[in-house]
Amino acid sequence: MKPNGLLVAVGLMVVLGGLTWWSNKRQASAGKSADTTTKVLSIPADQVQEIRIKRPDQTIDLKRDSSKWQITQPQPLPADSDTVSSMTTTLSGLNADTVVEAKATDLAPYGLHKPTLELEIVKKDGKTDDLMIGDETPTASGSYAKLAGDPRVFTIASYNKTSLDKPLNDLRDKHLLTFDSGKLTRVDLEVKGATLEFGKNNQNEWQILKPHPLRADGSQVDTLVNNLKDAKMDLSEDQKASTSAYGSGTKVATATVTDSSGNQTLEVHKKGDNYYGKSSVVVGLFKVSADTGKGLDKGLDDFRNKKLFDFGYSDPSQMVVQGVAYTKSGDKWMAGAKTMDNTTVQNLIDKLRDLTATKFAETGGGTKDFEAAVTSNGGKRTEKVTITKQGDQYFANRENETGIYVLEKMAVEDLQKAASGVKEAAAPAPAKKK
Repeated sequence: MKPNGLLVAVGLMVVLGGLTWWSNKRQASAGKSADTTTKVLSIPADQVQEIRIKRPDQTIDLKRDSSKWQITQPQPLPADSDTVSSMTTTLSGLNADTVVEAKATDLAPYGLHKPTLELEIVKKDGKTDDLMIGDETPTASGSYAKLAGDPRVFTIASYNKTSLDKPLNDLRDKHLLTFDSGKLTRVDLEVKGATLEFGKNNQNEWQILKPHPLRADGSQVDTLVNNLKDAKMDLSEDQKASTSAYGSGTKVATATVTDSSGNQTLEVHKKGDNYYGKSSVVVGLFKVSADTGKGLDKGLDDFRNKKLFDFGYSDPSQMVVQGVAYTKSGDKWMAGAKTMDNTTVQNLIDKLRDLTATKFAETGGGTKDFEAAVTSNGGKRTEKVTITKQGDQYFANRENETGIYVLEKMAVEDLQKAASGVKEAAAPAPAKKK
């Protein structure tokens, strides 16, 4: 090899060796950095028994009572479980962004000599951690923090401070009713000058009990229950203003729910475009959401079941339509000894299932135009509906029920067409000769 070539080769080896050393050094450094996260606090969330939040103007005490959190200071109040859960999650793994000083002697530059926020965390074993949070960092991306008894000053991310720095209104439970939806047995609603009562039947389905027994639209009653369960106080308006508006407003409705623990009541008034509530569970008068107010402002017909048949998506086992009896036998529909075409029978079932009133009437009339009886639920339920026609109007009633249903002309005509369209099944094709 020529001398010049030897020098080039040696140079390349030196460069490659340097690059390899630098790469290994960088990887080792990165690994070391990843393992040196500074833990400020590491308290399992289920081990936090009490949190005392101290500010210059107020101290708030949170205490765990069995599985629930309660505010004990400045006044006894139920705590919002989601908000407190967010705090305990933050405390379970609070990391420092940086260690500013390993042994701080002067805390004033960090706002820690008189911290704006201090949290005392009492664990189930009785031990206490005291976290002090001071000024924001110059970049406003975090805050200075320190543990009592620890000489170090840290910075923590601003989102961690936000999770821990909660005022009283954020910490209190804002629900106006606390009933157990799963154990609800009755709902009463005084609205529009009427008293409505809803209860469950033996199939755990909602029924209207007052002003007289009627079938209920279960989804509408469930919506009412959910609306009451979600009713919350709006604390953006002070108590004095809410009290005045409630007192001078007009009553919208009073709802009473009954579960295994007893009764709870919410009364809602309206002032202008705003709604205000008074609960039997929470002391005070509060602004509530428009959804809460409007959700109670409903009449009897809003809760009535407008479907003419209840068999839903459990296909019937027998039908008598316009005097013709159809019986399900295995996977076939029969009319006497005749095997019927399943597609046309299914079309008739769908039309019966979908038959829905547009509204209700006190009285009906006219001549009988259509009649159908449907047996379902393993033979336990038989529903009979008669449709009458008066001029261009169609009315329907269910056997043993006083309500009159008003039907659309097109819906009745589609039903009649489906009934007349039921036909026999096609004869099987002859077997091919071999």
